Amino acid sequence: MLGLDMPDLTESLTRTPRYREGGRLRSSTGLMTCALPAAVGDHCSIMRRDGTSVLAEVIGFERDVAFMAPFDPVEDLHPGVPVIRKGRGLMVPTGRNLLGRVIDGLGRPLDTLGPLAACPLRPANRPAPPAMERQRIRKPFVTGIRAIDSVLTCGHGQRVGIFAGAGVGKSTLLGEIAKGSEADVNVIALIGERGREVAPFLEDCLGPDGMARSVVVVATSDQTPLMRVRASQVAIAIADYFREDGSNVMFMIDSLTRLAMAQRDLGLLLGEPPSARGYTPSVFQLLANTVERLGNAAVGGITALLTVLVDGGDMDEPVSDAVRSLIDGHIVLDRKIAERGVYPAVDVARSISRVATDVVEREHALAARKLRAILATYADVQDLIRIGAYVRGSSPQVEKALELMPRIEKFLRQEVGERVTFEQTRTGLFQIASGWQF
Repeated sequence: MLGLDMPDLTESLTRTPRYREGGRLRSSTGLMTCALPAAVGDHCSIMRRDGTSVLAEVIGFERDVAFMAPFDPVEDLHPGVPVIRKGRGLMVPTGRNLLGRVIDGLGRPLDTLGPLAACPLRPANRPAPPAMERQRIRKPFVTGIRAIDSVLTCGHGQRVGIFAGAGVGKSTLLGEIAKGSEADVNVIALIGERGREVAPFLEDCLGPDGMARSVVVVATSDQTPLMRVRASQVAIAIADYFREDGSNVMFMIDSLTRLAMAQRDLGLLLGEPPSARGYTPSVFQLLANTVERLGNAAVGGITALLTVLVDGGDMDEPVSDAVRSLIDGHIVLDRKIAERGVYPAVDVARSISRVATDVVEREHALAARKLRAILATYADVQDLIRIGAYVRGSSPQVEKALELMPRIEKFLRQEVGERVTFEQTRTGLFQIASGWQF
């Protein structure tokens, strides 16, 4: 696996003046190694025999050997080919000219709208806003979804997780919020998505109206782990630009679970010890770094919706458990609700917004508590009703819950494309809550 002499062509490539210092490829076993004076985060070009190159990033080193992870597939690489150090880490295009564009994890356009123009560059990795400079969450963030705005009211700068299994409506919900929320700009990161689902999300879930005020960063499931990890950082850097510009930013990532899997692959390649379900320590550090870079700053704020794939409904698996400890609330989508044809399939009883009482008035908070109480009362006797064991009239509270449940189900159900203002949501919530007494 050590370097071999290559033809004269590769010798001439290493002597070409436009290249910076370099070395030769030693091995390629998931990670690639090279004796190269490079720092972690440096980008390198690995030259193929046909004159093309593979871009890679230094993610570790041992003595004088650099460990590199590729951004692209590494077919047709041979031991001993030149490796050219290009220097600085990833720089991200930013600015309002990105609105309406789709880019990859390196900031390169994926759509058919031509090259990016007048998009100033900034580093992908920037520090999170200092804790003492963050504005408190005081203002409600209207999503246009009744089930969320009524009982799970979000605030400007809140980080919210959407927990669900595959095929329960996460992407549709994200698209509806992107179209109907009051955000100035949407930054959406599709991490590990199936390639065939990208166009339907852009065309059907987002649509022309949502796309016009959105920037979409895509790294599909067939791309390398490094590309998927860097795509999330590129998206955050773009959202950070708009936050500093004073815009009201909605940031979405689908999904944090696939991001964690990509970082796990990199961590295992670097020799990190696996822990629960094979996740390495760097996975949980990456999740913390990702969440902490979002939220409010001294100027502007990023409201974030972060999806988490729940395997088999297990809300206590490592990624779900770690994310819940970092975010400011979670929305659970339930497959049983979705199977009844209810959209959005929000399980209100298992969901919570930790800032709801800080962003709504006392009457709204009380009405939300009443709606939760009705749902809890009904859930207590649901099984008895299903088997016919409940005796009508045995409990006034249960009777009232049975009376109100059809109205609640109608209130929480919302058709795709239906737009609801915050005042309409509040009015409907107050009407239902007025019929319930603690």
